[in-house]
Amino acid sequence: MTMGDYDAVIDLMKATPGVSFRDADSRDATARYLERNPGLSFVAEKDGRLVGCLMSGHDGRRGYLQHLVVLAEHRRQGIANALVDRCLAALEQLGILKSHIDVYRTNDVGQAYWESQGWEQRTDIHRYSHIRGNHGNA
Repeated sequence: MTMGDYDAVIDLMKATPGVSFRDADSRDATARYLERNPGLSFVAEKDGRLVGCLMSGHDGRRGYLQHLVVLAEHRRQGIANALVDRCLAALEQLGILKSHIDVYRTNDVGQAYWESQGWEQRTDIHRYSHIRGNHGNA
């Protein structure tokens, strides 16, 4: 994924139920993310059209996958699995062997996908978030 893919990725995210678009997904924030995590985010194209994406990065110890999206009419063709495999392989090349993904509790399709791939839902931790300043959609 490059910044040249940004508009198509955002359009795909906005059109997909269960995926959020926040200020943190702005053009500038996405550019910083891709620059900080080079070669770790991927898109899938079919007939010149972007049909899927997955962003990933790491903190030096753990990988984080974000925004796995595949157009509904292109699902069940192995696109999501290929994107996940590419991200995990790229992370592994950096020595990152354990990765996480956050899925909204209301995103049943997303939960079913990750569970079908052998990912385990964590019940031993709670995630807490804090938004600094007056930025309610960060």
